[in-house]
This record gives sequence, structure tokens and C-alpha cells, in this order.
Amino acid sequence: MPGNGLWRTKSIEQSIADTDEPDTKLRKDLTAWDLTVFGVAVVIGAGIFTLTASTAGNMAGPSVSLAFVLAAITCALAALCYAEFASTVPVAGSAYTFSYATFGEFAAWIIGWDLVLEFAVGAAAVAKGWSLYLQTVLGQLGLDVKTTAAVLGVDVDWGSLLLIAALTTLLVVGTKLSSRVSAVITAVKVAVVLLVVVLGIGYVKAENYSPYIPPAQTGGSTASGLEQSLFSLMTGFGSSTYGVLGLLAAASLVFFAFIGFDVVATTAEETRNPQRAVPRGILGSLAIVTVLYVAVSLVLTGMLPYTELRTQPDGTRATLATAFAANGVDWAATVISVGALAGLTTVVMVLMLGQSRVLFAMSRDGLLPRGLARTGGHGTPYRITALIGVLVAFAAGFFPADKLEEMVNVGTLFAFVLVSAGVLVLRRTRPDLPRGFRVPLVPVVPVLAIVACVWLMLNLTALTWVRFLVWMALGVVVYFTYSRRHSLLGRRGATAVPVAKEDEIP
Repeated sequence: MPGNGLWRTKSIEQSIADTDEPDTKLRKDLTAWDLTVFGVAVVIGAGIFTLTASTAGNMAGPSVSLAFVLAAITCALAALCYAEFASTVPVAGSAYTFSYATFGEFAAWIIGWDLVLEFAVGAAAVAKGWSLYLQTVLGQLGLDVKTTAAVLGVDVDWGSLLLIAALTTLLVVGTKLSSRVSAVITAVKVAVVLLVVVLGIGYVKAENYSPYIPPAQTGGSTASGLEQSLFSLMTGFGSSTYGVLGLLAAASLVFFAFIGFDVVATTAEETRNPQRAVPRGILGSLAIVTVLYVAVSLVLTGMLPYTELRTQPDGTRATLATAFAANGVDWAATVISVGALAGLTTVVMVLMLGQSRVLFAMSRDGLLPRGLARTGGHGTPYRITALIGVLVAFAAGFFPADKLEEMVNVGTLFAFVLVSAGVLVLRRTRPDLPRGFRVPLVPVVPVLAIVACVWLMLNLTALTWVRFLVWMALGVVVYFTYSRRHSLLGRRGATAVPVAKEDEIP
């Protein structure tokens, strides 16, 4: 679509041609195994150690295992769409790049800005969680050391700063090295999860699974105003604890334990055979973590009645350690804490990796300063990686991130919706493109993915939506004040010529 309109699209051929620029060329080091490791690394985090127990106690009872299955189905629908796009357009940037080829520049900018929210805020929030687990592990080892310290009257989370500094250095050195480190740490946390399952089976009691879906207790939630879900605010329906509505609400919550598999798509440009490796990495990692999540939830709810997993009046939430302590296996708490620490390490690393590749793609297109997209001797966008390290460290080190976590969720679901819709658009506009992977049953699968994601978005609080819209409004301002005027596509009139050097652009 020529011209300088908001909906000018960047051709697939142009996107692929841009990957050969010498100054912004990424090294192709990754295999399907590397991508699977990245996917498992980012998805298995603290959620499997903490979210499962509290969701069972407060919302779904033993049917929390079914809630994980429902959430996994939603993720799988979106994952199929990601797999087709990433195998067709093997370019860094994930949903941003896909949207540029289908919906146009403005929509691409919006989704790119949205992904900044998902990855950067997510990395900062998880880094703070890592710091807390580090403090717990040190305490269990007999070291009474706090990971926060007052500096000039300001509380500084030095644990988060230490983690982000180390991971930033690792990502600058090389993506392949990052994958190897991630593989080792991921192996540790998967081993911990398997130990929990194998050990816990011996304490499972069949009677704890009955009733599998506890009878509904209407009025289980006291949220009102903007703190209630958008669906409740629009319809006036009250929340429900347990029952079918509780199960569906639990599926909306535990869905966020799967967030991050889309990071695999951001590394397509660094993959040796993206047409085969990216779909395998996305779907393989999703299959592995689904099996682990369901296994843990079944063991947990079999070890202890769900009524003993409810959040206490003082706000104390049940965890996997709660079930083991109740059965006299106190040492498992230390093992679980070590597993959570390892889990969060790789989550932060892969979120920062995904963030750097999205900003790299936006910078290469001129929507952000082009100089940020330069790659160094290691074949990584070192300037962007360093910048992200500073920003994430600042947010994690000096600000509380708990109120921003739901914003990560709404941003992710929004990206899923656009990617799923993009498959339908590209099938119609470019049926000639070679596709290494094709979504089955089009248009049924993409439409189901959109419906499922929209439903989960409606179950987020209205206040989260307000914050999300404010962030999006800020992105619109940045686009019209900077990005639209500096867009390479706009300067060329959207012609399909090779990308010019930075100093050749007028």
C-alpha cells in the first residue's frame, strides 16, 4: 500500500530483505531444541510453585487441573497462529512484524508498544520476585540477609539489580550462549518439578478429589467498582467461588502461567531453519509445560483438601510447600524455593531477550532511532540490550511492580488477538506465500483463538483496562510525534527496494 497513510503495509519480501543489512544482521545460531528450551524457560516460573495452590483453594478446588487444560487450549489456538506467521515471516519482532505485514504501520506500532509493556514490565516484576526468593533461600541456608537496602533514604532492591546486570551481560555476549545457560537452569527447575510430582504421589488421597468441581458459593468476591472484572462491570453479574463459573475464572487466571511462549517467535530471525524450527519450538514447549502444570495440580489437590489451600485472612497464600508441610515433608520447601529461584532466572532472561528483539525490529524500521538497531561483534543488538537492562533494572530496583502485573496479561492477550486475525488476513491477501507451517481448519482455529482471548481479557479488572488504555494513548503520542516522520517505509513511499544504509536516507 503506497503512500504515507497510517495503514501502509511492509511487504513480506521487504521484511526478509531487511534481515541482510550488514550493520543490523543477527547471527543465525538457534535450533528447534534451543527454541523449545527458551519456551519452557520463560513459561515455567513462579506460577507453577505458587499460583496452582491459591487458585485451587480460592476458585476451582480440584478442578484447577481442568482449568489448566482450558487455558492450554486457548494458548494452543494462538500458538498455531504464531507458528504459521513465524514460519512464513522469519523476522525478529514477533507480533509487531506480523502486524506490519497485514494491518499496516500504525497497528504494528501499537502492538510493538504493547509488547514493550508485556516484556519490560514483566521482566521487572519477575526480577523482584526472584529477589524475594533469593532472600528466602539465603534464610534457609542460615544467612539472614535482606535483598533490599536503604540508600540515601530510598529502598533499593539490590537482588534484582544483580540479576539483571548478569543477564544483560549474558544476552550481549550471544544468544546461543544464553540458550546454553538457559538449558542448564531449565533442566534444574524441571527436575525440581518432576521431584515434586514423584514425591507427592505417595501422599495423594483419592477422597481429596471429591467433589472435583465444588458447588458454587456466590459472593466469593468482594471486588467492586474498577477493581471488579470488566465482564462483571458491564453485565452486573456477581463473581462466584467454585462451580462452573469458578472454574472458568480459574482458567482466566492460570492462563497467565503460560504467558511467554510467544517469545519464541521473536527469535525466528536467529534460527537456522525457521520454517521447521519455530513451529516445533512453540508447540513443543507448550506441550511440555502443559503436562507439567496438569501433573503438579493433580498431585497438589490430591495431597491436601482444597479447603486447606484457601488464602488466609492475613493474606497468606498457599503454595506447593503448604501441601508438603502439611504432610510432614518440610525439607521440600527448600527444594521448591531453589526450583522457583532457578525458574525465575530464566523467565527474566527470556523476557529481556524478547523485548530486545521487538525493539530491534522497530528501530530497524525507523519507528525508533535507527542507531539502536546496530549489532556488534557477537551478532546481537548490544545497544538495545544494554538500554533494556538499564530500564528494567531501574524499574525493578526502585519501584514496586505488583500493580503492573495484570497489564502484562492484557498486553499479551491483545497481541494474541492481532496475530490470530493476521493469519486470516494474510491467507486472503498473500495465498502465494510459502508457509513452513499452516494452521489447520482455517478460519475456525483463528476465530476460536480470538474469541477465547477476548473472553480472558474481559475477566481482567476494569482498572487494568484503564491503565492499559493510558499506556496505549502514550504510544499514539510517540508515534505521531516521532515514529511516523522517521519511518523508512514512509520515506521510500512503501516501495519494495532494498533497505538503504542509514547515511543514504534523506
